Amino acid sequence: MPADLPDIETRADCERLVRAFYGKAMADPVIGFIFVDVVQLDLEAHVPRITSFWETVLLGNKTYSGGAFGAHVGVHAKVRLREGHFKRWLGLWFGTVDELFAGERANLAKVHALRVGQAFHQRLQGFPSPGDDDAPAPAGIVVTQHPPGG
Repeated sequence: MPADLPDIETRADCERLVRAFYGKAMADPVIGFIFVDVVQLDLEAHVPRITSFWETVLLGNKTYSGGAFGAHVGVHAKVRLREGHFKRWLGLWFGTVDELFAGERANLAKVHALRVGQAFHQRLQGFPSPGDDDAPAPAGIVVTQHPPGG
């Protein structure tokens, strides 16, 4: 990591980081489909909101309100968000931060992303997702198992 990289100082820096990250994430062979196919993310609508999130976290400017977890529950209901997805998200985020910035706020961006990623992954384990064998059957449907050929 070159020592001459600036730290994250402004909202414009936060937006630069967010845009660079999503450029990589949406094209990524591991997690890109979540953004492109599952969520069909409108990047131009999403960037100001997620920039406000990071501006609030990193700069203390209270421009973000609301919670991000609910949106991730909705995604998890469509496609199971696994530990590998979170690890890839973090790897791309860390790499993007390190390419563009260095310093106290850059480190905070990585530490906070790690905390959020771990917390979201852990909390999502309590929510059903596609392919859950132990998910309750919809009302009125009885699930039975039969031996092969029986």
